[in-house]
Amino acid sequence: LVNKHIVALLQAKGVNALGLTGADLNLIQSHKRPLKKVKMEDGSIQDVDYGFVGDVDKVNAGILANLIAQGVVPVLSPLTHDCQGSMLNTNADTIASETAIALAKYFDVRLMYCFEKNGVLLDANDDNSVIQSITKTEFSELVSKGIVQGGMLPKLENSFAAIDAGVKTVIITNANNIDITDAGTRLSR
Repeated sequence: LVNKHIVALLQAKGVNALGLTGADLNLIQSHKRPLKKVKMEDGSIQDVDYGFVGDVDKVNAGILANLIAQGVVPVLSPLTHDCQGSMLNTNADTIASETAIALAKYFDVRLMYCFEKNGVLLDANDDNSVIQSITKTEFSELVSKGIVQGGMLPKLENSFAAIDAGVKTVIITNANNIDITDAGTRLSR
């Protein structure tokens, strides 16, 4: 429903958008995340089943590149498939990163992560404390100091994986700032 709402908003702005999941056109293949053994507080080992969570194996970027060449803007939902008939929930940041990496073979790709904050913050309680740019070395330092933590960790890890795989630019910003060139946090090697 969110995907189709975004498509409808884009259509209202004259953008020819198409909402897709990873199963559509065999776009994104994944595998079910395996059980993980976790040591409990009492010392026992327990298996954690992630349910229908998928980890990406392949993005068929050629199909997306063809759609883009035809003037179609793909809008991807964070759902993938396992090629055996099952749909899998997949982290949206991972979908964005893996898709950007796959498309980097065809285009100069700029990956933008949009969320409720103005970028990566030096102080989580100060929305104006945006860190303008972060390198991999600085990222490690921010993690060790506890400044970057929680949900920001996988977002930044996916960002640096994308840069390492050929994505030209990664920006983390607020969705309201998407048109402002210097808003948010820019990541680099």
